[in-house]
Amino acid sequence: MSAAETATSGRYPSYGPFRARALVALRIVIGWHFFYEGLAKITNPYWTAAGYLNESQGWFSGFFDSLATNPGTLAMVDAVNQWGLLLIGLALMVGVFERTAALAGALFLLFYYAAAPPWPGLEYGIPMEGSYLIVNKVLVEMFALLVIVGFPTAHLMGLDRIIHWKRLNEAAGQAPASAGGA
Repeated sequence: MSAAETATSGRYPSYGPFRARALVALRIVIGWHFFYEGLAKITNPYWTAAGYLNESQGWFSGFFDSLATNPGTLAMVDAVNQWGLLLIGLALMVGVFERTAALAGALFLLFYYAAAPPWPGLEYGIPMEGSYLIVNKVLVEMFALLVIVGFPTAHLMGLDRIIHWKRLNEAAGQAPASAGGA
């Protein structure tokens, strides 16, 4: 984005080429991870969140256990999980509704973290990848999504660029017309 566009919009920060590419790559990679996780869950007819929720420990374990024990609620949780992951991932990859998708993704990850926090003294029956102490990959990816919220890039590379471009052109087109009418 040029300095003129930044001055005109005032809505998005300006990035150098390396920063812009790195942030776009981060957005797309996280988007792919969400998209693929959702797709894998949707295409597996036996997948359910019940096992993960039943293994919950920590402060909110009662809440997560109640989600798993009610069949109607579990069906809703499964559907929201599957389609939420897929749609958040798709939005991040193509760069549309980027901030909303990143915030929704961070909220999903906060729930995952709260359900199975890697705190000292907690043991889980379901095998976990890696050995973590307080900070795990879920928490890292959640904070990476918050970086995307703070440093959006879809206006540079993504479908939001079309929307951003249209707004800039409308603002530029309206400025002379309103000035002439004054």
